[in-house]
Amino acid sequence: MPRRPVGFTIIELLVVVAIVGVLVALLLPAVQGAREAARRVQCTNNLKQIALAMHHYHDVHRCFPPGKKGCCWGTWLVYVLPHLERPALYDSWNADGSNLPGVPSEHDDPLRYFGAANRTVTSTWISAYLCPSDDTNAPISERMNGVTYSCTSQNYAANFGNTTQFQEDFRGDAFGGAPFVDIGSPYRGLTRTDPGRRTVGLSGLVDGTGQTLLLSEVVVGRGRDLRGFSWWGDAAGFEAFLTPNSSFPDAMFSPYYCDPSPPNPPCTAATTALPDNYGARSRHPSGVNAAMADGSVRFVRDAIDALTWRALSTTRGAEVISSDSY
Repeated sequence: MPRRPVGFTIIELLVVVAIVGVLVALLLPAVQGAREAARRVQCTNNLKQIALAMHHYHDVHRCFPPGKKGCCWGTWLVYVLPHLERPALYDSWNADGSNLPGVPSEHDDPLRYFGAANRTVTSTWISAYLCPSDDTNAPISERMNGVTYSCTSQNYAANFGNTTQFQEDFRGDAFGGAPFVDIGSPYRGLTRTDPGRRTVGLSGLVDGTGQTLLLSEVVVGRGRDLRGFSWWGDAAGFEAFLTPNSSFPDAMFSPYYCDPSPPNPPCTAATTALPDNYGARSRHPSGVNAAMADGSVRFVRDAIDALTWRALSTTRGAEVISSDSY
């Protein structure tokens, strides 16, 4: 009797391959979802760590750190470094940069965020400032003494309130206060006694710490796009005029640093009618992580009502916010 050949027929092999393909197609979204869930947890932990660092800063100085010192002389990222267990990096920062008009550039340039005196800090990757769901970027590089320094971008921004970066009334909305301020910008002409320079403490959060945003996520821009470039004053904050992951564009001070090409979010050049304004954004599906002033971290859906989101960003707006509205 002839022996029957042992093995698979072509049809059987094709059936097995088809079944394996179906199983992979079913499992892949679950695996990707699990990975994104893990990345979101890490992002939540980062925000929690930064919020605690803000409170440690408050314990020492009786106020939250400055949101920024003008365009170029430091942001909250620098001020909380000692409370993120990076004291040596903080000690490397030279805070003597001038924010007064008329200072010669040869005196001021070395003391800016990417000047020779400070590029050691701003070219350092700090894991607590990076969300693993997003890609990293270093949009500005320079070679000095044979070493190439690349100034890094980050994924977290401080709450600058419910209107614009200049914290002024905008399109019928009155500015309702914010936990972070600009302590000195030459283009605003502030004096040293101007209330706009004064940092904010817990006593200034009249609306309550549990109903006031402290920090949220931003998306790192690709290429020369400066969103997420939080060593620079403009990108250090977000404003709640735009809801999370809004389809409306961020308004940036210069069209050169605005690149709306995907995967970058939409953006446009700021104008008098549409001043500088940056929304909270993330690579997570359906929302952003946000830290509240009481240290808690919440996931805020993109579908949140705009008025509720803006109310959460104010410190003295006296809005009534339902606990189930976000």
